[in-house]
Amino acid sequence: MIIDTHSHINFKSYNKDRDQVIKRTQDEGVVCIDVGTKYETSKRAVELAEKNENIYAAIGMHPIHIKTDLLKLKTDEDEGAFAPLGEEYDKEKYKELAKSKKVVAIGEIGLDYYYRPKTKSRLEEFKKLQREVFIKQLDLAEELNLPVIVHCRMAFEDIYDILTLRQAQGKKLSGVIHCFTGNWELAEKFIKLGFYIGINGIIDKLDLTEVIKNCPLDKILTETDCPYLTPKEESGKRNEPIFVKYVISRIADIKGISFEEVANQTFTNAKNLFGI
Repeated sequence: MIIDTHSHINFKSYNKDRDQVIKRTQDEGVVCIDVGTKYETSKRAVELAEKNENIYAAIGMHPIHIKTDLLKLKTDEDEGAFAPLGEEYDKEKYKELAKSKKVVAIGEIGLDYYYRPKTKSRLEEFKKLQREVFIKQLDLAEELNLPVIVHCRMAFEDIYDILTLRQAQGKKLSGVIHCFTGNWELAEKFIKLGFYIGINGIIDKLDLTEVIKNCPLDKILTETDCPYLTPKEESGKRNEPIFVKYVISRIADIKGISFEEVANQTFTNAKNLFGI
């Protein structure tokens, strides 16, 4: 068995052939965690998980969907026909979704400073808002005893500070830093906090050789982040869970071990973290 711990089959990008994508996933023995990015996609992820034995769900609000008038962004057509930056976080709605036995994590949640207001004052207000919503979702994860799937883009310092403070306060939290893009020194800091490192097709855009080589295999999770970040072997195609095999192969090559060893250990890692 192999696992894709971060897919978005719930997105609009799969509306025309979602059943076929799921069948290919099942036929190749791939288990996947389908990850929500706001209430609408989180609800869809739960529905898909409840209908399919090989799919589990994560629910949460991505920072790009936090309601604010501090920034304007275009709609992501792959995700769905709705504008970003438009949802008020409602804990009770997500808590209701979490009643499903197929919900295994709160995510994806976190901080994203890639798109930002132009003035310093608006930027600080923007960051403050993201931090507040992130912390509220960390609180929900702790309340429900669920791990978190953390999105971090240009915000490693703030993410690390928040997680470190929680640990110092004795708050229990586990999870994965999804789509890791930092260096080994940074990865090691998160590992020491008890977090896993998520590796996906970003390895074709960034050189993560040092991170993968040094990271203990029992602290790595394999992902696709589909429909995004298609591995180079399938260049030009929309990404999907079965392409996680290329991520596994790359990790195996870098570490000088077999595909089977990486597949088996990363599957075990996912079972240990998500309780699947």
